[in-house]
Amino acid sequence: MFTGLIAEMGCVEVLRREGSSYRLTIEAEKIPPTLFVGESVCCNGACLTVTHFDAHRFTVDVMPETVRHTTIGLLKKGDPINLEQTLKLGAGLDGHLVLGHVDGGTISRIVPEGIAKVTTITAPKELLRYMVKKGSIAIDGISLTLTDVTETAFSVSLIPLTVKDTTLGKKKIGDAVNLETDILGKYVEKLINHKSNGGLTKASLLENGFL
Repeated sequence: MFTGLIAEMGCVEVLRREGSSYRLTIEAEKIPPTLFVGESVCCNGACLTVTHFDAHRFTVDVMPETVRHTTIGLLKKGDPINLEQTLKLGAGLDGHLVLGHVDGGTISRIVPEGIAKVTTITAPKELLRYMVKKGSIAIDGISLTLTDVTETAFSVSLIPLTVKDTTLGKKKIGDAVNLETDILGKYVEKLINHKSNGGLTKASLLENGFL
């Protein structure tokens, strides 16, 4: 589990294809010396497992399911990549709860507004249904606040620090990004619509005193 607060931007050293999978080696300064084999690292929003590391780099395996649903397979040597280690018990919880299980969207608009950069991203309806204005969204692993949500897209406002210290500052219109909506909305939907309790109906709301 992660928080969406990026620890550092690493750099892709090697992206080697192995059939329908990949092996990704990432150069970084802060994270590698603190890792252990089997630990998870959030790489551009995708939760990946460390298979090897030294003082300056680490390697993760990327399975076909991850290739299908993330932008990891589109990376090239030298590309920057957002990195975050797992949340440790007892640590402060900034950002929001992020699992590293992502889907995709596409940047459709970038507009300066004061010190900020308002970025609009087109996303599938099945993702937009879990987004609400002022709610949370993880974009390439970065915890951000939704400033607007429409039927086809959503917007976030990036402060200068986010632009400077994450990959979003380097993105252009048409670029693909990894998205993770707030998991709490999905659990709530599953529970209220489960067949065992008859789903959420006007009758059930009346019965339990909500109407």
